[in-house]
Amino acid sequence: MDDRRERRLIVAGDILSILPRDGDWARLAREYWWAALTTLPLPPRPRALLVGLGGGTQVHLLQRLAAPRLITVVERDPAILRVAGRWFGLAALGRLEFLCAEAARALVALATARRRFDFVMEDAAYADAPERGRPLALALASLVAPGGVLVVNRHRRADGRELARLLRPRFARVVLRRVRRGGENVLVCCARPLRS
Repeated sequence: MDDRRERRLIVAGDILSILPRDGDWARLAREYWWAALTTLPLPPRPRALLVGLGGGTQVHLLQRLAAPRLITVVERDPAILRVAGRWFGLAALGRLEFLCAEAARALVALATARRRFDFVMEDAAYADAPERGRPLALALASLVAPGGVLVVNRHRRADGRELARLLRPRFARVVLRRVRRGGENVLVCCARPLRS
């Protein structure tokens, strides 16, 4: 959907991405994409892993706010990849690596390759049942580099509190953040993984 100020990717009534057509990214400061990058401090020039792409709002903000060395994106739907590239400006951005696969399969491949990331964002299981979302978040915890940050986006009626409880033994700091009053996004933000 386009209007004068922004382009939105809407799927099944949910806004997956916003692209300011006038270049004013500051309007997104109240949205979860921005909060995911500012709730906990990120390491400088992070290696980033994003699970779930939408139109790539998180990619644009990450490049503006954190100047990452590389962004790896896991997205299962090739149509979403095409839309993000063509209509949301990702084709023009550099330092991107795309894995078009189911998240669980991609995470096994990344773990096998011993890849670690300074910033990991999971936005693929937002409103899914806990049986799907929890294992994904727990698997991502093992891919966070020392000193890194994991952020998981959940619907306010989903399992954010329980997920935070499960992640607390794995990280030095865990913060549960409701992005805004009246909003539906709750972020589980975890910093500095604890290695056994």
